[in-house]
Amino acid sequence: MLFMEEKHLTIASVKAAYQSGEKTPTGLMQEIIEKAKKYSDKNIWIIEPDMERIRPYIEKLGKMDFGKKPLWGIPFAIKDNIDLAGTPTTAGCKAYTYVPEESATVVDRLIKAGAIPIGKTNLDQFATGLVGTRSPYGEVSNALKPGLISGGSSSGSAVSVALGMACFSLGTDTAGSGRVPAALNHLTGFKPTCGAWPLKGVVPACASLDCVTVFADSVEEAMKVDEVVRGLDESDRWSKDVSRKEDKLPECIYLPEQEPEFYGPYDVQYKAAWDKTISFLKQTGCKVQRVDLSFYQKAALLLYGGPCVAERWCDLGDFVKAHSEDIFPVTREILMTGDRPDYTAAYLYDTMHELMEYKRRSRNLLKDAVMIFPTCAGTYTRDQVRRDPINTNSDMGKYTNHCNLLDMSAIAVPGIDAGEDLPFGITIFGLADAEHKIVAVAKKCRAYA
Repeated sequence: MLFMEEKHLTIASVKAAYQSGEKTPTGLMQEIIEKAKKYSDKNIWIIEPDMERIRPYIEKLGKMDFGKKPLWGIPFAIKDNIDLAGTPTTAGCKAYTYVPEESATVVDRLIKAGAIPIGKTNLDQFATGLVGTRSPYGEVSNALKPGLISGGSSSGSAVSVALGMACFSLGTDTAGSGRVPAALNHLTGFKPTCGAWPLKGVVPACASLDCVTVFADSVEEAMKVDEVVRGLDESDRWSKDVSRKEDKLPECIYLPEQEPEFYGPYDVQYKAAWDKTISFLKQTGCKVQRVDLSFYQKAALLLYGGPCVAERWCDLGDFVKAHSEDIFPVTREILMTGDRPDYTAAYLYDTMHELMEYKRRSRNLLKDAVMIFPTCAGTYTRDQVRRDPINTNSDMGKYTNHCNLLDMSAIAVPGIDAGEDLPFGITIFGLADAEHKIVAVAKKCRAYA
């Protein structure tokens, strides 16, 4: 029972166990299935691990060279807005369910590299939310403190890794869904540059802003996944040919000049964790400087406070109108704002022009620098979110929503813990072509945290 007693599974430990003969894929998958049953009350899965579904992938391993397939026999979880051939995709809404004939490009690449999809994870419905409570399949409990939110929308994906049921998992990120759950469950969450990972086979939230992401135990493990899934898919309208350069530290790390706005029942502990985390950033070898980063918060407000939300309505509006009663209430309320009559074409272009100005400022500021914010400056109990679903969710996105609007790359890593079983996380942001810089800083941060 080697892995059942461990908190996290890793690609490295599983490969070593296979190589030594200590574990077999079948044995490990059976352990994962039992663990999923043990944690069934946490509502992690929509399609839970099941040997009947998993066995065909195990059988295919016999035709694969262990030494040539970088993810041979590695279990991974898939957010249930990402297609796995022959398995239902729900996007967190039963009425929306369909069964795809093909897997999403990222999933297909992982399977061809030897990875084993073990199940589909719960999410905030239609990937709309940062809290992990907006699902008819149940609220996903935090992996460390069950009374707290798990973060969303990729809630089940994060918790499946945090509780040792997968070596890594796929999420998506439009407003922070690949970063907030990482912070709240003590994981690394990598959000590549938009287009670097193909989107084909992913249910759109805001299609022009969506990214597929990965949750893993470490930066190094996340990069192993990146090496497999990155690359142009010529059949995907959003895909780009973006290569990740060799890791290189930037000259400078920028921190916000103004103190972040901490919130929630642990606001004091989060502030203390932020202050302690800042102290070790100086050990990275980079110059650390405080500058005015307030325009990023102005950009963040445009994601839900302007016509950008109309893109969600563009993809989901017809379904929402036809299946209004099947939509989670707060999700329906948010999606329907995309149909507001004052969201005119002129208003949209005005917003686009404003964003272009913020992009210009960001491009000039981060030429040879990265910036760091708290991934989230607090957390909430699940009960608090139930009582005030809109404002609590908005707080969780204060330091995340700007990212894809401004075409940035980001990686979320743990900082100094805010307390026992109370992780605190930071996010390192860079320009679209600076993934190598944010990854280099993230590795340094993980070494000191």
